[in-house]
Amino acid sequence: MTGAFYLASLVAAVSTGLVITSLNAVHALLYLIVSFLAVAVVFFILGAPFIAMLEIIIYAGAIMVLFVFVVMMLNLGRRAIEQEAGWLTPRIWIGPSILSATLLVELLYLFGSGILSQAGGITVQAPKQVSVVLLGPYLVGVELASMLLLPGLVGAYHVGRQLKSENA
Repeated sequence: MTGAFYLASLVAAVSTGLVITSLNAVHALLYLIVSFLAVAVVFFILGAPFIAMLEIIIYAGAIMVLFVFVVMMLNLGRRAIEQEAGWLTPRIWIGPSILSATLLVELLYLFGSGILSQAGGITVQAPKQVSVVLLGPYLVGVELASMLLLPGLVGAYHVGRQLKSENA
């Protein structure tokens, strides 16, 4: 169980590092999805399957769709379309595919070996318990964290608009 935790953590760290160092926004988004999936696996291993599902549904699903929409909104025009076609070559899928396959093999091993059912130290928290904690003593922290996305989106839109006006 400890090895699986460290492997998922390693995948999260590597993919997060590649998010930071990627020069193309689409490449960074692909690695960010893998990072969210790896963090979800870490939450699942730690006995928080509800938080793991929220991580996948909210972050890897909804927020990534929002980021893709912003990237699509910033890149308009024929030159941008040609550039995007160059970004989506099969070569860029190799890194995220390897990291995602590592997570999938890890999960299949954990489910197949029965390690998860044998681990007595894991306590599963019900969604009601999680919501009581999040909407109780941590309400201000949750709301402040949710407000961090708005300045990021406005900043990305502003930077993209300045670049477009400089090219015109």
